Amino acid sequence: MAAGAAVAAGALIGGVAQLAPAIANASPLAPSRDADNAADEITFKGTADIQNVAAAKQVAAPVAEVAAPEAAPVAAPVAAPFGFNNLPPEIAGPLAQVEDVLKGVHQQVAPAPAVRPVAGAISSGYGTRWGQFHYGIDFADQLGAPIHSVSNGTVIEAGPASGFGLWVRVLQDDGTTAVYGHVNDMFVSEGQRVRAGDVIASVGNRGQSTGPHLHLEIWDRNGAKIDPMPYLASKGVPMHWGPSAH
Repeated sequence: MAAGAAVAAGALIGGVAQLAPAIANASPLAPSRDADNAADEITFKGTADIQNVAAAKQVAAPVAEVAAPEAAPVAAPVAAPFGFNNLPPEIAGPLAQVEDVLKGVHQQVAPAPAVRPVAGAISSGYGTRWGQFHYGIDFADQLGAPIHSVSNGTVIEAGPASGFGLWVRVLQDDGTTAVYGHVNDMFVSEGQRVRAGDVIASVGNRGQSTGPHLHLEIWDRNGAKIDPMPYLASKGVPMHWGPSAH
């Protein structure tokens, strides 16, 4: 056994001695070979087998596509009729329909909103003035200032008027008629639907006027001219002499 080991060791040392020059020439740290030898390939025994194994490893195995997890569907907002949350759908659905119906009824029976027509100060009231009866209230304001519809209604006239130069008349939803006199520009026409706060005209100085202002009249259902101040106050519009933020 000892003799055999010695023989094997000698063979191994001899093989290494033969390979040493080739390894030295193939090393990137070794001096460069000449041009003729550089073209020569150094092939070790069994090199072809090693190359075949490397090429086989380079063939990428097919990678299975991993499907991205589908996002969970976003839950639809749960109706909260009358402010009640977390109700079962079979109860929340019918209650929401009832709530919508009640809201529609409320909009029909609730009093229409009203606004102040202009921001200018009240300069003249309803009543006797200069020996004649003044059937409206005057708002002093700048020429061209916007005039807002007092309430919801339908325009029944927009054009020339005796004494007013130009006027706009709106038949309001409560049956009264709002008259806007001495306007400078008209932004609506007959038959047009308007809502409270819509700009329908601008302040002017047309007709029998001593300066830019809006003359506002309110006619009741029968066409009688009533005092606009208590009418607007009953609609929730604060009315007083002087300028107003409303």
